[in-house]
Amino acid sequence: MLRSNEGEKDRVRDIDTKKATSLRTFEGEHLVALDRTHLMDSKLTGRKALVTGASRGIGKAIAEKLAEEGADVAMNYRSSEDEADLVAIDAESVGANTWTYRADISHLNEVREMKAIVEKYFGKIDILVNNAGINIDMLFKRMDQESWNKVIQVNLNGAFNCTSTFLDHLLESKHGRIINITSIVGQMGNIGQVNYAASKAGLIGMTKSLARELASNNITVNAIAPGFIETDMVKLIPDKVKEKVLAQIPMRRFGLPEEIAEAVVYLASDDASYITGHILNINGGMYL
Repeated sequence: MLRSNEGEKDRVRDIDTKKATSLRTFEGEHLVALDRTHLMDSKLTGRKALVTGASRGIGKAIAEKLAEEGADVAMNYRSSEDEADLVAIDAESVGANTWTYRADISHLNEVREMKAIVEKYFGKIDILVNNAGINIDMLFKRMDQESWNKVIQVNLNGAFNCTSTFLDHLLESKHGRIINITSIVGQMGNIGQVNYAASKAGLIGMTKSLARELASNNITVNAIAPGFIETDMVKLIPDKVKEKVLAQIPMRRFGLPEEIAEAVVYLASDDASYITGHILNINGGMYL
């Protein structure tokens, strides 16, 4: 795994050479690629993906599943370095080449720096998964401009920053895919989440418009709108509130991060080559 961090020398983690079948060189460093023969018939063999917010939750599941299906995966994170390393190790265990980079995607200059390092050490990407997101929840009458701006800057501006910065990679790819992770809240709204709902609804509009613009370039642009998923965020919900939420879900359970990841793989694969501008709801029937 290659990791790059601001102010830190690029370096490569030692990987078990017993399973190594090839050796790559990065500016004098060596990255050992694990045995990939079992991935030759996988859906995403030979593709390169970038997943933002990949250190935990849905992003973690997406990165690991992309690797299982043969993709090499670049993983962006903002603060959870140790967790990002563990995700990369899991991905390497199935034969993927991985790369991690700390960047705040709400800052365009940091995304541009990330791109320069991606090109230098990882190569050009075919798949962009805009997953990173935050929430700062409160009733609108108590919401200040800072709380509004922070959520919009990460959830919506961050997707713009990454998409606009890496668009030239996707235009050069024969398999360009943009997959945006929005939310059920962006579709139906939610009390105390006006800023979050606005950011996720904006991402839906961005998905549909960009799909029309890029279709002639053979780039598909789709979004996934998860409902309530078993992540750290949902685990913090009080039990009584969870019961009320579950009562609104026809399937009477929360979703799993892996179920979102499976959908990402499908949209990233050739199986979905004629699907674009679609918002895929994965919510157990909570919003139809």
